[in-house]
Amino acid sequence: MAQNLVEVKNLETTFTTKAGPFKAVNNISFEIPKGKTLGIVGESGCGKSVTSYSLMRLIQSPGQVTGGQVLLNGRDILKLSEDQMEEVRGGEMAMIFQEPMTALNPVLTIGFQMDEQIMKHKKCSQKESKDRAIEMLRLVGIPSPEERYSSYPHQLSGGMRQRAMIAMALSCDPTFLIADEPTTALDVTIQAQILELIQGLQEKFNMTVQFITHDLGVISEISDNVMVMYGGQTCEQAETQELFLNPHHPYTAALIASRPKFGERTQRLTTIEGSVPAPHELPKGCPFVNRCPRAVSECPAIKPQLLEVKPGHKVACFNPL
Repeated sequence: MAQNLVEVKNLETTFTTKAGPFKAVNNISFEIPKGKTLGIVGESGCGKSVTSYSLMRLIQSPGQVTGGQVLLNGRDILKLSEDQMEEVRGGEMAMIFQEPMTALNPVLTIGFQMDEQIMKHKKCSQKESKDRAIEMLRLVGIPSPEERYSSYPHQLSGGMRQRAMIAMALSCDPTFLIADEPTTALDVTIQAQILELIQGLQEKFNMTVQFITHDLGVISEISDNVMVMYGGQTCEQAETQELFLNPHHPYTAALIASRPKFGERTQRLTTIEGSVPAPHELPKGCPFVNRCPRAVSECPAIKPQLLEVKPGHKVACFNPL
């Protein structure tokens, strides 16, 4: 059995507002074995990105990580000083951000931004850094990488900006990569190329990946295991094929049923009525209770525990499928 590179235990991230404190991430736990991919799926506002920013220690005021552990190779990175964390962030662990046009600095060239990171973590010269940056741009499939090295973000297409973000994230050989919806703004052809690229680079460098998306099709293609989130909490965890074939949480089943299917369409797609409640409006019990067709008397008042229904398959529900 593969050793876990990443272990997250009872992670909590709290934001303090005029309406009072609320937990955007509420007691999340998961593990990712070395070289494997964990897919995190859920609607917008379910806490997926906040979970990733918490792992990278990029949560800004009025938010802060208020509980739990994040173990990377057995070391709790939440206990590191900021100077120590700067050595880890971008080096041992890296992140592909959701929107490259806002993540990349528009007034600095791609090469300058890559060099800044490479020189910090690789302790190399300017020339060595430039050679490394161009090599990574070529590796991710950017044509004329020497020219793109000197380009500004607005001079690249959406697909090339995304590839440049991936090249930057991988430039210091991280063991753990967080991909936060890296294909959301791309057309399906470029999306397929980016997914293939990430999978190929993962195999080449034996990386451990946390892949965040709201697209179940992407999850089924790229992930070894899946965690379904709702309202900042975990609904269900399982191996990918097991989750798609035997969903137990009503929310997971509703997400799968809402996907278009190949073949002749004989009925309307299933929809999930309502929307994700704001964090300060979440019920005391199950966060999905107000939209759930299988709610029972315990659901509004008692928070369901994440329990194992079969080996490797956990669900938090009082009335599972």
